[in-house]
Amino acid sequence: MSDSKEQLITDTASALPLRGSGGTRYGYETAHGENYTILKQFAVHHRRYPTEAESALWSCIQHHGLSRHFRRQHIIGDYIVDFVCLQEKLIIEIDGEYHSQEEQIIFDQARTEWLNEQGFKVIRFKNEEVLFDTDQVLNKIKKEFIKQND
Repeated sequence: MSDSKEQLITDTASALPLRGSGGTRYGYETAHGENYTILKQFAVHHRRYPTEAESALWSCIQHHGLSRHFRRQHIIGDYIVDFVCLQEKLIIEIDGEYHSQEEQIIFDQARTEWLNEQGFKVIRFKNEEVLFDTDQVLNKIKKEFIKQND
């Protein structure tokens, strides 16, 4: 195993209670055990059927030299995040129209607070930003990497 992979596992393995009990623990296992099965089904579905904005950003992340490993539709605790770089503890959320509804705003705030308490930084973009101002979105993501490493 490479040193950087071992470091990633070491850095993230203690971040949250991990699913399962005993046995080998990997740094990317960040789900709570009780809800894992149902969350996994949702995550798989969302990976197979991403929104247009999620698909566009995933393509950019893979092909535009962010030089970080991202996971998409990754379970953290009892939540599924759109994209996460576990190495940097950076979460990227893409918000569709329903995120502007009052009930969803309250849920998103509570979710973000919990993720922040776990040591993650959450940045949000609207669908339109991702689809029509992609370079600016990528620049904001890169700036977050710089901020976190200062």
